[in-house]
Amino acid sequence: MTTVRTLDPQAGAGLGTMLRAALPTVPVVNRLPGVRKSTKDLPDLTVRRERVAVERSQVDDYAAVCGFPTRDVVPLTYLHMLAFPLHMAIMTDTSFPFPAIGTVHLENAITRHRPVRVGERVSLSARAEHLRTHAKGRAFDLAVTADVDGETVWESTSTYLRLGGGDREHGERGTVFAEVASGGPTWRLPGDLGRRYAAVSGDHNPIHLYPLTAKAFGFPRHIAHGMWTKARAVAALENRLPDAVVVEVGFKKPVFLPGTVGFGATRTADGYDFAVNHPTSGAPHLLGRTTAR
Repeated sequence: MTTVRTLDPQAGAGLGTMLRAALPTVPVVNRLPGVRKSTKDLPDLTVRRERVAVERSQVDDYAAVCGFPTRDVVPLTYLHMLAFPLHMAIMTDTSFPFPAIGTVHLENAITRHRPVRVGERVSLSARAEHLRTHAKGRAFDLAVTADVDGETVWESTSTYLRLGGGDREHGERGTVFAEVASGGPTWRLPGDLGRRYAAVSGDHNPIHLYPLTAKAFGFPRHIAHGMWTKARAVAALENRLPDAVVVEVGFKKPVFLPGTVGFGATRTADGYDFAVNHPTSGAPHLLGRTTAR
């Protein structure tokens, strides 16, 4: 039987949420009641936020960090920020089998059925599904649906990976995206980008904040949020996209901060293939495609 939990519309995913996310990775603490992960299956759990206000100030702050112009409709990726507390509520629940910290965001696919206007109220629903074997571990999806007064306006599927115990021969390897040379603008990313994006998104994962906090999780220095990278790429394309569109991306090599990346896009029959690449080696940080609906 599905358990349905409703969060306060004002609920965010701040530092307290990130602390709860980190507890299952701490020896001894991870064995305490309320922290211990005691199952191997995804929970039959749906988490909701009802009638969340789409506020001008928050939309403008998000747009400024991610490179979108100020408009009366929200950026295509904006509702992911409103859905992020739902992601964290699911992954920090004791019924969820994996610690949130250390779980790798592999892919994200967004379907926009129509633009959402500033001032509308959005209800969001999320659940974890499709646990499967990956070549490098176990993969699962967090699926989100957003509606306005009962009309589905936006959907998202984020695919995550828990490393370890994979099947290199038979396990899933993820979506195949076309590689695209940069050939477009170059973006210089400041060292405080992760903190600026955390301030507007609520994603305070320590790997994105400071060199010291990132080193605690095995990175030589802090890295850009994958969803910032997607948002910045979409901002470069959005005036060419139809109202009803699917935008899929795969996250590849991390973007270290501060740093520089190159962007490129090529036209396809149904939309665009695009990439965010290392400026000298050309290695992809993100590969994606858009498809008109």
